[in-house]
Amino acid sequence: MVEQIVSTIVDLFSGLKSIPFGREILVFIISLMPILELRGGLIAAALLHLNPISSYVISIIGNIIPVPFILWFINYILNWMRNSKRFKGIANWLDKKVNKHKSQIEKFGFWGLVFFVGIPLPGTGAWTGCLIAAVLEMDRKKSFVAAMIGIFIASIIMMILSFGVLGSLI
Repeated sequence: MVEQIVSTIVDLFSGLKSIPFGREILVFIISLMPILELRGGLIAAALLHLNPISSYVISIIGNIIPVPFILWFINYILNWMRNSKRFKGIANWLDKKVNKHKSQIEKFGFWGLVFFVGIPLPGTGAWTGCLIAAVLEMDRKKSFVAAMIGIFIASIIMMILSFGVLGSLI
């Protein structure tokens, strides 16, 4: 499913492929996106036949950039959204997402966050993990470190899947 979404996004932004570093920019943008994150970025890189090492670095950077903003500012944004008629539905959806996964992180704390971010399954990743950590008011510095470790775990798994398994199929 993720591969189909990534393929659609790659097709949607196909104009980027014709400019210098356009394919790399596309991988970076996908890696920044919630839900897709570096998982999607590395799949896109494999689909675009990019160099695995540069794709790895680009995807990690793209996935790391939102993390401090989520950890330090998401609660302010969520509180504002909860009080807004226009964004209250999105805030409620995010609250449900947090509540669905928070027991996994609460139970194991730091290591729960590491593995939640690091295991590339649907609904997990740095965005959701940091959202949960922020809502649970976990220590921001420890949460940042946990997210970084998780991102590196996910990146290794996705490199193997994207350029190993997927790479042999495309």
